[in-house]
Amino acid sequence: MEIKQGILNRFKVVYFGIIVIVLWIFVLLIKIQFSPKWSEKSKIFQARELTVQARRGTICAADGSPLAASIPHYSLRMDLCVPPLKKYFARDVDSLALMLSRFFRDKSASAYKRALTEAYRKGDHYFLISAHKVDYDGLQKIKRFPIFRYGQFKGGLITEQDYERIYPLGNLESRTLGKMKEGVSKGNPAQVGAFGLEESFEEDLRGEPGLAEKVNVSGRTMEVHLDEPTDGRDLITTLDVKLQDQVSYSLRKMLEKTMAKYGTAILMEVKTGDIKAISNYGRNSGGQLIQGYQNYALGAAGCTDPGSTFKLASLMAAMEDRKIDTSTIVDAGIGVWISKHGRQTWKVTDSDHEKKGGYGKITAKRAFEVSSNIGVAKLITQSYAGEEKDFFKRIHQFGLDVPIKVGISGESAPYLNHPGEKTWSGVSMTQISYGYEMRLTPIQILTFYNAVANDGCMMKPRLVKAVVEEGEVRESFGTKTIKRSICSNSTLRQAHAILEGVIERGTGKALQASNYKIAGKTGTAQVANRNEGYGRNGSRVYQASFVGYFPADGPKYSCIVVINHPLGDYYGGSVAGPVFKQIADYVYAYDLGKNEGFKYPGKDIPEDYPGLAAGRKKDIAKVLNELDIMNGWSFYKSEWVEANREEDGVSVTSRELKPGTIPNVKGMGVTDAVYLLEKSGLRVSMRGFGKVKSQSLRAGDPMKRGQNITLTLG
Repeated sequence: MEIKQGILNRFKVVYFGIIVIVLWIFVLLIKIQFSPKWSEKSKIFQARELTVQARRGTICAADGSPLAASIPHYSLRMDLCVPPLKKYFARDVDSLALMLSRFFRDKSASAYKRALTEAYRKGDHYFLISAHKVDYDGLQKIKRFPIFRYGQFKGGLITEQDYERIYPLGNLESRTLGKMKEGVSKGNPAQVGAFGLEESFEEDLRGEPGLAEKVNVSGRTMEVHLDEPTDGRDLITTLDVKLQDQVSYSLRKMLEKTMAKYGTAILMEVKTGDIKAISNYGRNSGGQLIQGYQNYALGAAGCTDPGSTFKLASLMAAMEDRKIDTSTIVDAGIGVWISKHGRQTWKVTDSDHEKKGGYGKITAKRAFEVSSNIGVAKLITQSYAGEEKDFFKRIHQFGLDVPIKVGISGESAPYLNHPGEKTWSGVSMTQISYGYEMRLTPIQILTFYNAVANDGCMMKPRLVKAVVEEGEVRESFGTKTIKRSICSNSTLRQAHAILEGVIERGTGKALQASNYKIAGKTGTAQVANRNEGYGRNGSRVYQASFVGYFPADGPKYSCIVVINHPLGDYYGGSVAGPVFKQIADYVYAYDLGKNEGFKYPGKDIPEDYPGLAAGRKKDIAKVLNELDIMNGWSFYKSEWVEANREEDGVSVTSRELKPGTIPNVKGMGVTDAVYLLEKSGLRVSMRGFGKVKSQSLRAGDPMKRGQNITLTLG
């Protein structure tokens, strides 16, 4: 019995001991659960889900060169709790701090050392090294710094990648390409397209974000990807970089010269409807001329009375209905005519009647050539008296009363006053005949003129050719025909004749070119500017325009130029016409006249226009080879060279780039200049467009990494 009792007592002791241990473990679990210290410690080992940003697709020119691209940038953090760090932190922290200070140039070496040492003392797993992000080249250099050079798991360096949206050609046409803004994508905060193609093709460009976890593995913070992001698709546009540059340059120069309020220009390929260039300039509240301020080409800001450019549609309607032809006689009188309809009257004048008097009796063709308001108004009102609705049927046939739907958000719908509307009056037909009581965008007018140039076939303007994913076309946007024919061949022949007559004998006579023929129409309209009415500060507001195509005997390109409220001269032939002519001359020399010995007229080239100047040796070599000019360019070892005009040709000299000094990028294109400066470690900002005219930091001076440099383009 004593043995049995002894065994039972020992079991009781063991049992009691087990209960005490269990209770003690339970107490410890409670303590750990609610202790702030252990709660904080546990967070280190918790997995945190985060969104992995996808690379946004690139918007490309027709030749594939990037117009908008996303470049990877990296945020740098450091896990100061990785076990191997104990061996060399104290030894190497001074060297690391010095290298970080030299690289970022935002804090002293001692400040970096204090921050790193304090983070190490606290056991920081996620220390932000610098607020500045670095590009790929910068990251590779940082990985070779002291401590970090020991590798991913020993040095503690943590990199977080995101993307920065850049526009290699600056604001060449920001209103068309678009910009980015803070928004929400797939339920997560993200950069999204604000307007233009960036907004219209958001679904394709943005890609699909991925999913990752931040976890602590053996004391090392790691990012484990659960779902890889899918990069956005690329857009291939119809834009030609060189043509875009010239169109923007020519437009801006005239806007500066005339102090105009805004302007727009569009260059289109006749057969395809491809938009090769589109430019918009406007003035901000401070009066500064800003590229892409509004989309005057197809948005509400530029949707106004077209004025005399509408006269072509008026006369073609009457020709198509066989009410007139180019030889029909009309009496323009003394240059002043009172249009009467019952008790309603409207005074119609021809622009130069005070100097020259009226045109008297002239043909319909001559009335169009000299842009006689009276001649056109009489022809139309007499032809459609009591049959006004027939006129508007023809306008609809011409496609002028329906939206174009180019594919960019913000396109404005056309408006024409119609019989039966509250705003219709007895004199409405008079005003409509020469381009009033309506609102049309420049792209709508150009599409109509392009159809006339294209033998009556109206093409839908095209800005995007394809959506590309991983080099393969996922969606193609082919050319589209809106109307096979807008009118009869007879009407087209007459339209071609009167448009060529404007340049040969009419208001566009000053625009004649010696090597090719232009066909087109000048336009001068008194317009209402939003809330300012028909006058600004008590004065009249005029809009000058020119629209046409070239070469007239085999149309390849059509173009429209609209300049709103120029100071001084405001006629289409003398304000918008010269811009059209300069664009046409460049296009002809650049594309159409390649094999015809065409020389760009020297008198039309401004002295400050940046021609062939500087860039990569291989690019300039290609140009000189095409021109059969050698001049020893191939013997330079430098990747970058400079070309200068001389009386007997072009001389090429080497442009050496010395490490640690400011590169000389004057005369370079934007893409080359930005690439070279950012590769050197400079932060680039730009003003204007075109080639580099000047740079804020003097070439050859010592360079500090992270310095800001401003390029003035022109």
